[in-house]
Amino acid sequence: MEYHMWNTYDVHFYASFALLSLFPAVELSLQRDFARAVLHQDPRPMHTLDGATVPRKVLGAVPHDVGLADPWFELNAYMLHDPARWKDLNPKFVLQVYRDVAATGNVAFAAAAWPAVYLAMAYMDQFDWDGDGMVENEGRPDQTYDLWSVSGVSAYTGGLWVAALQAAAAMARVVGDRGAEGCFLERYERAQRVYDGELWNGSYFDYDNSGSGNSRSIMADQLAGQWYARACGLEPIVEEAKARSALGTVLDYNVMRVQGGAVGAVNGMRPDDAVDTSSTQSKEVWPGVTYGVAAAMIHEGMPEAAFQTAKGAHDAGWGRDGYGYAFQTPEAWTAEGGGGYRSLHYMRPLCIWAMQWALSPPELHKNLRALPGSVSVAASPAEVALAREKFEKVASMVRLPEEEQDKGYLGALYQISVR
Repeated sequence: MEYHMWNTYDVHFYASFALLSLFPAVELSLQRDFARAVLHQDPRPMHTLDGATVPRKVLGAVPHDVGLADPWFELNAYMLHDPARWKDLNPKFVLQVYRDVAATGNVAFAAAAWPAVYLAMAYMDQFDWDGDGMVENEGRPDQTYDLWSVSGVSAYTGGLWVAALQAAAAMARVVGDRGAEGCFLERYERAQRVYDGELWNGSYFDYDNSGSGNSRSIMADQLAGQWYARACGLEPIVEEAKARSALGTVLDYNVMRVQGGAVGAVNGMRPDDAVDTSSTQSKEVWPGVTYGVAAAMIHEGMPEAAFQTAKGAHDAGWGRDGYGYAFQTPEAWTAEGGGGYRSLHYMRPLCIWAMQWALSPPELHKNLRALPGSVSVAASPAEVALAREKFEKVASMVRLPEEEQDKGYLGALYQISVR
């Protein structure tokens, strides 16, 4: 009600389990809207609140939303930052499309969405600054936590990217593109190694690898990629023992050390027991994220931890002694209690349906083929090499202008210097 725009996509990532479970045809319709939007380009200038003038929509980028003034045609009513530089929208699109294909078995939808999935992945290649297969954040809030800066390889965006690479390979298998499947699997294996090697500290995955003041923060949502990989029926992106350790750390620090677990999971905690106060959002509790973390715990065989985590969010919003939000559940409330909130009637808390998805997993269609009679045969090295060449060519065609890239580097250096 307070953020006027249609179908905020980074938030739909959390809420979509409700729509897919209850109204799957509506969910596929929404995804078709975004598949078309990926292929849409609108060069008209848009002024963002952080001082930039940018094209309203660039080719290959998943929009933040489908607009407000002229929905489906004038995209990106969001104006705080440039959505084209967000790092989580494209991976979230690929993951949701594959999950919806696996859940519905709709191969016609898979074939229709495949060009947008491929282009969305190619667009992200420009954010792999060092060519190691992993995308990097730019020292700005370039993801759904849009007031919480992040630099380099990050637990949240990095994990989503690793999972999306696996989902893209699975989509390629569905549509019969063996070369693309091999190409994405190559990148998946490389990115997975970077993710683990750069961020795992023995107990949990660091917020990012920049070495900044909040790099070691314990992010409640650090395993969003692992959660979605499990929900999609894909292979886990991190080892089970590491996932359980990370989620156990979140339960200990982000949940139980904040009001005794009575308010849900605070987004960021420091290893010294203090709440991460580096941004407004790091010190908030997002009930939708809390339910997503609980869903991840269920997938990892930690149901007691999951319900202990979710109980705080539920009781704070709905309980007799809670804040009284109920069906007005907001995006966020304050970790210290007292009922301070931001944005009533928010969509993200629908993520409680992700817990039901994890508790009663639907039967997923894992051996779909868009072409009748097709079989899964591994691509030859020559086919993979040709697919790699094609992918890199497409990626080069959808890169942002060079001057925008330079501005991004300078902006990243500035953000790091002032922290």
